[in-house]
Amino acid sequence: MSAPADGPLWVVLPAYNEEAGIEATLAALVSQTDTGFALVVVDNASTDATADVVRRFAATAPFPVHLVPEDEPGAGAAADTGFRYAIGQGAVLLVRTDADCLPAGDWIAAARREFARGAEMACGRSVPRRDENPTLAERYLLPSVVRATALYGRYRRQHRHPRYRAPYVLCHGHNLAITAALYVRSGGAPRVPLEGPPEDVALLNRAREHSTRIVRAERMVVQASLRRLRAWGARRTLLWCWDRRFRPADATKVHVR
Repeated sequence: MSAPADGPLWVVLPAYNEEAGIEATLAALVSQTDTGFALVVVDNASTDATADVVRRFAATAPFPVHLVPEDEPGAGAAADTGFRYAIGQGAVLLVRTDADCLPAGDWIAAARREFARGAEMACGRSVPRRDENPTLAERYLLPSVVRATALYGRYRRQHRHPRYRAPYVLCHGHNLAITAALYVRSGGAPRVPLEGPPEDVALLNRAREHSTRIVRAERMVVQASLRRLRAWGARRTLLWCWDRRFRPADATKVHVR
């Protein structure tokens, strides 16, 4: 059975205490070359005015905007709530980013192209946010290290189990696209706290058990914030991304603002 190449497309945007920065992300979505989508922002128990910012934006947005609460902390729970809400509203195609990220202007269009080619899940490319003035090391060295760890991930024993139908690819939670059908049959994103196992890798591996059509999509580009890297340093950030081998002693410190 071929993957759907069209149908209602929804963007899922988890947000926690992003009052100061979410407007830039929303502006990046308004600037898409393809605005034929609906947006669901999941307010993950924010204690600031994130929800108010989204409500003001919704009044003039060029696409439908839904604001959904999720009190269970963690990007996994927030993403799962957003995906399932969108599916319940009729979404066929799903794309996710995060509230501290800036999708490229052709991000939605690039995701649609991957779906049109038959992909059931597409994992895009992450680059540093240009407006955070990345250093040369942040701009070039860090992505190289991330790619090296992705290559390592492809050959890790636990990622090569016979139950997987598709090869491992580098997947960022803030830049992925998945069909609603694959999301449902794979079980979706695990509802784990942020300091728990990486929910994006878990979603990828769940999907790999159910589909052969999972691709790396280099033309789906999102600019990601450098604030965690700058708060923790390169070593701790990489260990965090690598199966949470670094975790702050205080669990509240995983939310870097």
